[in-house]
Amino acid sequence: MTGLGGGTVRHGLDLELLARLAQQAESRIVLWVLDGLGGLPVEAGGPTELEAARTPHLDRLAAEGICGLIEPVGPGITPGSGPGHLALFGYDPLTYEVGRGVLSALGIEVDLEPGDVAARGNFCTVDAAGDVVDRRAGRIGSDVGRRLCAKLAEVDLPGVQVDVQPVKEYRFVLRLRGEGLSGAVGDTDPQATGVPARRAEALADGAERTAELVGNFVEQAAEVLQDENPANMVLLRGFSTLPDWPRLPDVTGLRAAALADYPMYRGVARLLGMEVLASEAGTDARLDAAERAWADHDFFFLHEKPIDAAGEDGDFDRRVDLIERVDAAVPRLLALEPDVLVVTGDHSTPARLRAHSWHPVPVLLHAANVRPDAVERFSERACLAGGLGPRLPASALLPLALGHAGRLRKFGA
Repeated sequence: MTGLGGGTVRHGLDLELLARLAQQAESRIVLWVLDGLGGLPVEAGGPTELEAARTPHLDRLAAEGICGLIEPVGPGITPGSGPGHLALFGYDPLTYEVGRGVLSALGIEVDLEPGDVAARGNFCTVDAAGDVVDRRAGRIGSDVGRRLCAKLAEVDLPGVQVDVQPVKEYRFVLRLRGEGLSGAVGDTDPQATGVPARRAEALADGAERTAELVGNFVEQAAEVLQDENPANMVLLRGFSTLPDWPRLPDVTGLRAAALADYPMYRGVARLLGMEVLASEAGTDARLDAAERAWADHDFFFLHEKPIDAAGEDGDFDRRVDLIERVDAAVPRLLALEPDVLVVTGDHSTPARLRAHSWHPVPVLLHAANVRPDAVERFSERACLAGGLGPRLPASALLPLALGHAGRLRKFGA
């Protein structure tokens, strides 16, 4: 089948078919994404972070609902956060590809027009030889990041408008606007230390000029930042242009709302046509906002970032603590009486690996009309035997949620 955005849909439901079957109902769906939820034991035979955590409320939901493990992209493939989330919203990430630059730009409400090229940037530290010492420049504060972005306004590229906007701490967004630009440019971020930044390369015919402009930007940025410490260089990745995709509300009829702290996830939500609601940081603040908006929306995307960050820091115990804090907030969410509640992650980020991994992610679906399985605990090992199976495509979750919410009509006579 071919989706509204073009291309062949690999798994889940084709978005065109989903749009044909969608119907209105008086029901509400909550998708609670615990970013990087899946883990690994630190020692053979030991627990994962989720298994080590005390999660009585999530365990009860698992026992009453149906569980399994989801695969965001495919067997053995480690997903980025963008593809991981797109899959959760029903978009096959192999068909609907977008670079992180666009998502980061939309997340901080940068004005993007068709043809603009956006990239996610890091301020970083390089040594005298030009090798990357710290990809995050010691996690400089947001005030320093704003000052450095203002300095980069000095960069001048022929025939192109350059806009550099701070995101948070060491992160920024680069937007290039001009005629004939292409997003098919390779990352300059080597994703490693002890090596130099990569040279921007054209990845397709017609992208040569854009790659040359990016290289020019990097050279000028190095000159502007040469006296700064520790942020004396920039790394760029996720070059992309604004795609023309079907919007989630148009496909499903849902009045969709997003509650997320980090700009990239707000960007994913905006790209798909969700209303991004303002809230302070933290689970309690997101639930405050959900309570205020409950009557005006029927789909809520709640995003919890710290669990993923702790995994990248290699902090097993902090991941356990953060999972337990989310569990403690479950009764407050249940008080809103969602008709369907899905709890899962966009990928695994085991503290043992300090990075995203390819391991399937535990998921639970709780609804009044669910067919329960034998799972009694929300954990990787327990969910392996769940009714949703050990490798459910993540893009199948949204159709399942819609079905349990009474929002898909019968297919065929």
